Amino acid sequence: MTLPEIREADAPPEAARIYDGIRAASGLPLVNLIWRHFAALPGVLPWAWEVAGPVVRSAQMDAARQRLAARPSLPALAPVDWNSVGCGEAEIARIRAIVLAYTRGNLTNLLALTALRMRLQEPDAPAARLEPTPGIPAAPDPIDPLPRLAELGPGVARAVQALSSRHDVRPGVIPSLYLHLAPWPAILDALPVWLGPLYAPGALEQASAAIRRHAEEEARLLMPGTTPPPAGSGAEIRSALDEFTGRVIPDLSTVCLALHGLLPQQGGEFPAGMPG
Repeated sequence: MTLPEIREADAPPEAARIYDGIRAASGLPLVNLIWRHFAALPGVLPWAWEVAGPVVRSAQMDAARQRLAARPSLPALAPVDWNSVGCGEAEIARIRAIVLAYTRGNLTNLLALTALRMRLQEPDAPAARLEPTPGIPAAPDPIDPLPRLAELGPGVARAVQALSSRHDVRPGVIPSLYLHLAPWPAILDALPVWLGPLYAPGALEQASAAIRRHAEEEARLLMPGTTPPPAGSGAEIRSALDEFTGRVIPDLSTVCLALHGLLPQQGGEFPAGMPG
């Protein structure tokens, strides 16, 4: 059983409107899993975006995201041959757009949702004086539609699930990054080798814990105002925030940063607010 979520293509009007706001404010072509999960919890998505939206839209977010991306100390990875997995320039461009979107999305959500979690834990803490970012984020490159696990062939689905199992999360949480890479089964099969030093016992946990600590330092400067969550939803919200900001998003942030480092580099390719 997968984590309850409402996909972008299936969103009813209110959720679709909020999804539009999330994409516009984040400068992303997608809505990440945590927001899709919140949409499946009655009344939670409007509340979460009302509280966290000003954090995402703030000028402080750009600087915090750039600092966070620069902080992780990742294990050294050997260069890879993208031709060996059947990827030419066109495929690499598609993969680069996916990796950049998830890198920016994970770092943004880690900061904003850590600030939201800390707000719930410290309701009397002073709110940050958030300043709106000037202008709007640059339009992101489009990316391929997100496949569904049930639509994948058995071998590809097993590869996605095997990669997901490397993260100590509840059963049914399938990181969307791995689903988005499903059109390239050879890459899914290669990732355990390419990212072997990061996937090694203890390495991912160490890198994830480090980026989580840095995110908490930054999030204290991004604390949103206080708005009580919907009645009866507090336990589910806290459980989701603890899991996603505690392990899921930190893990995938490090994976994205590592995977980006394996791509052929292009100058100035990062969206605004990301390191180049």
